[in-house]
Amino acid sequence: MECCSSCFVELNVFRAQWMSELKPNSASNGGNRGLSSRAADLKRKQELAREEKAKELFLKAVEEEENGAVYEAIKYYRRAMQIVPDIEFKINYSRSPDPDGGNENDMDGEIEDLLAYFHQQLTLQDNSLKICVPEVDMAQMHISALPPEVLMYIFRWVVSRDLDLRALEQLSLVCRGFYICARDPEIWRSACLRAWGRSCTKLVPFNSWREMFLERPRVRFDGVYISKTAYIRQGEESLDGFYRAWHQVEYYRYLRFFPDGQVMMLTTPEDPLVTVPRLRSRNTRVESIMCGHYRLSQDTDNQTKVFVVVSKRKEEKVAEYQRISRFCRRNPAAPETEHSFHVGLQLSSGGRQSFNKLNWIHHSCHITYRSTGETVVTAFDLDQMYASFYFARVKSYTAFSERPL
Repeated sequence: MECCSSCFVELNVFRAQWMSELKPNSASNGGNRGLSSRAADLKRKQELAREEKAKELFLKAVEEEENGAVYEAIKYYRRAMQIVPDIEFKINYSRSPDPDGGNENDMDGEIEDLLAYFHQQLTLQDNSLKICVPEVDMAQMHISALPPEVLMYIFRWVVSRDLDLRALEQLSLVCRGFYICARDPEIWRSACLRAWGRSCTKLVPFNSWREMFLERPRVRFDGVYISKTAYIRQGEESLDGFYRAWHQVEYYRYLRFFPDGQVMMLTTPEDPLVTVPRLRSRNTRVESIMCGHYRLSQDTDNQTKVFVVVSKRKEEKVAEYQRISRFCRRNPAAPETEHSFHVGLQLSSGGRQSFNKLNWIHHSCHITYRSTGETVVTAFDLDQMYASFYFARVKSYTAFSERPL
């Protein structure tokens, strides 16, 4: 019993010594963890401070560059990138720096009601509305001396019957008076009526005619829709029978829309650089071009569709009829026919541009026999050979105005 009790006492002493040795270590470990967390916080604060300093220098460089001081801007850019190499990717460009420290809410409110703000800036002189004021005294008559009615007529010439509203938006950047004239509701209402006809007599759900023209789905008139089809087909076997050639076939389809409901369609292997300039006028002499009309339709599924009906021109029909007549002398049973092609397309937007894509939904050929009036319809299967149309803006299409809006 005495041996067991002595062993128990020695065991308790060993435990006490062991616990006393562990207490300082645990305290030191806790202190080390506290020091490491404080060091991490200090390092994080230093990184944030460096990033803020780099942002300040980078925005200062942007301001100097906007003011034309390129060399000073380069210095600030270099200093900012020395502090944080990828600082340009950490800056929010949603708003420009305000060097004067003005009230952002006031500026936002002013920009939201920019049209009313510009109206307040106009002055009345000699009981007539002053559109703009010349910057320097001139011996010749300034455009501001023109009556507003004449100026608005000039603006309608800028828009033209081709609905070049892009030129109108660029003209509005000249001065405050031009900005107000370019927002005239009658111009945008006339543009909407020309684009959609009687189907746009009401503004709902849009707030203005300008908003309707910009937001409502429509085909574009300042360019051409292009579809490229490419495939590989097997050729004829060689005379010796050792090999069979393969051919890569490429061809393009072009669609040019006009505001009055007319449309031109062309299928050709020629490159767009050659074909697009020849489609500027609807009186083009391009062979095999088909002309017709189109209409827009918006179904209950909120999808806008474009239906096109095209056929060959009359002069081409006459030449074809003469060839058929010569053939009929040898074979009187050959009937006289008229061909027309019906195309259905779905309008959509892709990328940054609006209404720049047309997807195939229908293609058929209608053959009408003149003798009996019977019409035979042949529908084509839509496969990979029917590539989507993509819009390409052409500046030369709206370079000249033939008639005002």
